[in-house]
Amino acid sequence: MLMDTILFYLFAALVLGGGILTITRRNAVHSAIFLILSLLGVAGLYLLQSAEFLFAVQIVLYVGGIMVLFLFVIMLVNLDQAAKEKQFNRQWTVALACAGLVGAEIFYFLAKGAGAFQLAKGTAEANTGMGNTERLADALFSQYLLPFEIASLLLLVAVVGSVVMAKKRI
Repeated sequence: MLMDTILFYLFAALVLGGGILTITRRNAVHSAIFLILSLLGVAGLYLLQSAEFLFAVQIVLYVGGIMVLFLFVIMLVNLDQAAKEKQFNRQWTVALACAGLVGAEIFYFLAKGAGAFQLAKGTAEANTGMGNTERLADALFSQYLLPFEIASLLLLVAVVGSVVMAKKRI
């Protein structure tokens, strides 16, 4: 139990630290590497929740595939021109005010809805004999079928739109 708590805080620190370093680095390659670190922390959190399938998907798909693709694209794009352009407009006061406002909203809603965060002591689903992947698929294709289909339609529209935009440039 103590080891789980220590690992949770370690992985949570990886996620938060990687996320903060991702958005604060000026070098795009360094930002992508810190995003990989953050995604590895998320994979560790999945593993702590006994979601081995999501852990494997996170490692193979996001860290192994998409982030390597991002790194190749970043390295192949002409970064010399982007480095010469002004990257930030130095509006720290506006950014801090917005961050403070969002933080205040989060604390307000957490305080008002504290009763909604009560965890169930145990569910009957855990004893059905279904594995983690089966339970994930069952929830995805029964409870969340409509959002799943809407997301697939949005992705289809995005792909078709990008093909149309690329064809206009040719």
